Amino acid sequence: MIAKNYPSNISKKQILLLSIPVFFSNLAIPLTGIIDTGLMGNLGQTKFLAATSIATSVMTMVVWSFAFFRMGTVGIVAQLYGKSDYREIAKTLLRNFLMAMIIAIVIILFKPFIIDLTENFFSTSVETQELIKTYVSVRVLSIPAEFIIYILVGFFLGIQKTNISSLLVIILSALNIIFSSFFVLSLNLNIFGVALGTLIASYITAIIFSLFTYKFIIKKFQIIPTFQKLIVFSKLLKLLTINFDIFIRTTVLTFSFLWVTYLGSKLGEDYLAVNTILMQFIILAAFFLDAYAFSTEGIVGFTVGKRNEKSFSLVVKNSIQLSFFTALIISILYLIFFKQIINIITDIDILRFIAYKHAIWIIIIPPVASFCYQLDGIFIGASQTRDMRNGMMFSVACFIIISIYSTKYFGNHGLWFSLLLFTVLRSLTLRYFLNNILKKF
Repeated sequence: MIAKNYPSNISKKQILLLSIPVFFSNLAIPLTGIIDTGLMGNLGQTKFLAATSIATSVMTMVVWSFAFFRMGTVGIVAQLYGKSDYREIAKTLLRNFLMAMIIAIVIILFKPFIIDLTENFFSTSVETQELIKTYVSVRVLSIPAEFIIYILVGFFLGIQKTNISSLLVIILSALNIIFSSFFVLSLNLNIFGVALGTLIASYITAIIFSLFTYKFIIKKFQIIPTFQKLIVFSKLLKLLTINFDIFIRTTVLTFSFLWVTYLGSKLGEDYLAVNTILMQFIILAAFFLDAYAFSTEGIVGFTVGKRNEKSFSLVVKNSIQLSFFTALIISILYLIFFKQIINIITDIDILRFIAYKHAIWIIIIPPVASFCYQLDGIFIGASQTRDMRNGMMFSVACFIIISIYSTKYFGNHGLWFSLLLFTVLRSLTLRYFLNNILKKF
């Protein structure tokens, strides 16, 4: 298979065309969260939405802490693809699969610890705690499949097959929505049904696309993946170093969102529930804008592998501009349709009233955050993971300190203000480290 050669003058149009399939797949991910939130938000009791907020935040932190299975795979595969080293690409996938299964089993065995830690960390009613325990007990079993999906998505993004990675995510999200809706609306399984829907959808998707990827590698790369010479110390060390940096970076990032949930719970279950709803808007915008980040990860890795500095600089400039202008459009749509969307998500009047008062943050954050989203993709593609880790640790530390005082004096508005500043800090720190990537050329 001949690697795709990008011209030195990569245009906005080329980035946009490569991003279109990712738009649809990334839209499917937050849509799943919105559907789950809507299913819980229309059961008439705040406890279901509060429990879903805490449980999904905890599991998101656990699962996304190992998002290096996607991010690390993209950078390494893209650079190997630029060098036409297809056999090593297959080895990288197998090494990640092996590592993923070991880590997933360990996490499942630590399920009681996760539940106990969650109950001690959040101050909620006994009924809410039981709902949280139910969700975590089921969702934790989906982790092996979710890790496999991360690796497969990273592989297809790395070789610039965004249409395949998008199809994978769309099928996963569609199955999740179908099963969760059926279990909640038809079988009245409430929070258990939401978790069970994720579990079943994850395994079906992982099995189907694992088989597809095996055949894809044989046909396109004309090699058969084998476990021979899989344990090579230098290769494992590189993989572990990259993955560990991303692990630290992603752990502290997901903790910051868990921290938002924690501070919201201190303000009361109504605010906790409202923040769950509002975060769906932020997540929707983030995943939509991440389409540019995801599509350029492969291009950036390719340009680094080819040592094409001119092409890299154009990718950075054009993708950041596209991301910002798209974020402006999202904010305008939020401004117009915010109340209508809130009314669909929940039928609880007090939650609607509080949500209306926080619309300003939902409108401001997307354009401001667009810069850090896109810079993340650039650093992932270049495998500049140490700088990502250091920048994120500094940003999160500042965010936690700021959020404590801003929430104390300004309540929930203070919490959202600190979240806005957090995105600014992420952008500034990554911009500071950007020149380190240029040293690779």
